[in-house]
Amino acid sequence: MKARNLARLLRPRTIAVIGGTPAVRVVEQCDRMGYDGTVWPVHRNRDEVQGRAVLRSVADLPEAPDAAFVGVNRNATVDVVADLAAHGAGGAICYASGFLEANDGARLQRKLVEAAAGMPIIGPNCYGAINFLDGVPLWPDQHGGRRLGPSARGVAIVTQSSNIAISITMQRRGLPIAYVVTVGNQAQVGVAELAAALLDDDRVSAIGLHVEGFESVPAYEDLARRARQRRVAVVVMKVGRSSRGSAAALTHTASIAGSDAGADAFLNRLGFARATGIPELLETLKLLHVHGPLDGHRLGAMCCSGGEASILADAAEDAGVVLPELTARHAEVVAETVHPLVTVANPFDYHTFSWGDSDALARTFAAFGRGPYDATLLMLDFPRPDRCDCADWDMTLQAFECAMQETGHKGIIATTLAENLPEERAMALIERGFAPLGGVREALGAVGDAAMIAAAWSEGEYRPLLPATCMAGDAVTLDEAASKRLLSEYGVPVPEGSVVQDAEAAVDFARSLGGSVVVKSLGVAHKTEEGAVRTDLSEPEGIRSAARELLAGNGILVERFETDSIAELIVGISRDRQLGLMLTIGSGGVLVELLADTAALLLPADESDVRKALADLRCAPLLQGHRGSEAADVDAAVDAILGIARFALDHPASLEELDVNPLAVGPKGRGVRALDALVRLRSGAG
Repeated sequence: MKARNLARLLRPRTIAVIGGTPAVRVVEQCDRMGYDGTVWPVHRNRDEVQGRAVLRSVADLPEAPDAAFVGVNRNATVDVVADLAAHGAGGAICYASGFLEANDGARLQRKLVEAAAGMPIIGPNCYGAINFLDGVPLWPDQHGGRRLGPSARGVAIVTQSSNIAISITMQRRGLPIAYVVTVGNQAQVGVAELAAALLDDDRVSAIGLHVEGFESVPAYEDLARRARQRRVAVVVMKVGRSSRGSAAALTHTASIAGSDAGADAFLNRLGFARATGIPELLETLKLLHVHGPLDGHRLGAMCCSGGEASILADAAEDAGVVLPELTARHAEVVAETVHPLVTVANPFDYHTFSWGDSDALARTFAAFGRGPYDATLLMLDFPRPDRCDCADWDMTLQAFECAMQETGHKGIIATTLAENLPEERAMALIERGFAPLGGVREALGAVGDAAMIAAAWSEGEYRPLLPATCMAGDAVTLDEAASKRLLSEYGVPVPEGSVVQDAEAAVDFARSLGGSVVVKSLGVAHKTEEGAVRTDLSEPEGIRSAARELLAGNGILVERFETDSIAELIVGISRDRQLGLMLTIGSGGVLVELLADTAALLLPADESDVRKALADLRCAPLLQGHRGSEAADVDAAVDAILGIARFALDHPASLEELDVNPLAVGPKGRGVRALDALVRLRSGAG
């Protein structure tokens, strides 16, 4: 996609400020931050604003401004934007509300975009943007940010919410912020396009996004490609995790996938970390600002309390962070530097026997820090400076700094509580090359996020999604037999079976198979719940009786009864309106919704994607051979799942839903079987 040039708007040398009170406040903020460009106030009645002569209209501007803040009512905003576009302005912030978010505002928002005529506009219904690097606050309110120094770098944050943006500027976590931009209704320029434009500034160290919805899949894909090229990490706080599947959905897959599963899959594919809230977003940005993405999830963690060690261990497990065990030799080396009563482990509670002895602590920290870690973390809650003496903490910090210089590791200082890391402390730690992280769970979440980004980058260039185009017409649900015939053509193994039209034919076919059989009604989506299946039938009378009970107009399906399975999976395809076809893999069977053990992948997906998704399931130990039990045929499961994905790729516009549940996975070397299947295809009519 062709991006607009937003450089003039984001880094302006001349600004037009149009309107009343909100516009006056923008001028005040410019003066307060020391903006050294030119500001032209525009108002029909005022004569002076902050010592500057006021122009009567856009036409009176001496030249085309690089940026404009439009602080007039919604109807006047359309006219002013048209005048600015005709004048050649570099872009405009549209402050007024009452556009798409209002009941009568959709038409007015369309008129606003038309009036811009290609000139970039941010908003409407937004506060605007603050460039803390160059001291440019196109912002009509207070904020808590500070102008950065001439050689400084910082993170850029783009949000749909002006109020959240204000709150973020008020943070006291020491995070250097280069830009804060709000997008409001995103009438023309969206979150992703703005973030991509901010990548053009080499002073941006990382990007954080607050997203309510994905306004444009191509825009996010373009951002992902450019972020990888620039090696700038992106962290997203995507709201809307809780969602209900459609009650009308016919398949298990649709009811468990939900829109948030698609969001997770999309962000994973983009290589963007997903923060669970504002604190994790800010702490992750801080870690990325100092150290960038981490090479892996391996963390060496030190503290001087058993309680802290337990909290660290729990938080690491939740965040997917690995705390490698020390080798016997490594543990011996560390043990030589500490009191005999200290147990060497990771997390490492080094106790306080050496507290106050900087040299002793440095030896211990360096010895422990020589492990196979991607980063080394020291828990160090700083005392209140107004009531306590910080000398011993400063000494401990100095020891850790010496150890990190000796080992060459990336150092993290973390506190159990965010308030135990004063802003001045955090800023000083960043200057010394440490990532200061407040809060255990936020700190470990940041480590996991930073490692996830590096892992995504290591996979190479971004792979675009399958187009989300959907054929018109009603979706037709194929019966189980027809669904299995289609999938078997793509290498998905199914039980030997046949459709018969009466009870005697069922008995005859069962006799030809030998052994036990399953008898099923056709045209029923959830057979177990509706009593439409009979299993493990071997006697003719039992088969005859079941066939008579289940026989309907479409006939009945008789199949060999498969018993040789170690695990049951669900494999399905569902359609996300924005993101296209999504492959869901999880623990299957009748308890699929209850277990809620699934992973989602957007198509196309390859073998490595499928294997990783299987490995991330909670049922993965069962597949690998839990507690000495026989391992499952994972290779056969992967082949079957890829066959289902190939079917989807060959029917991208017509496939509405697909559900294989269960895919019975036998012991290693003995294959898999799709025991039940359902496919819905659009006819293309209508």
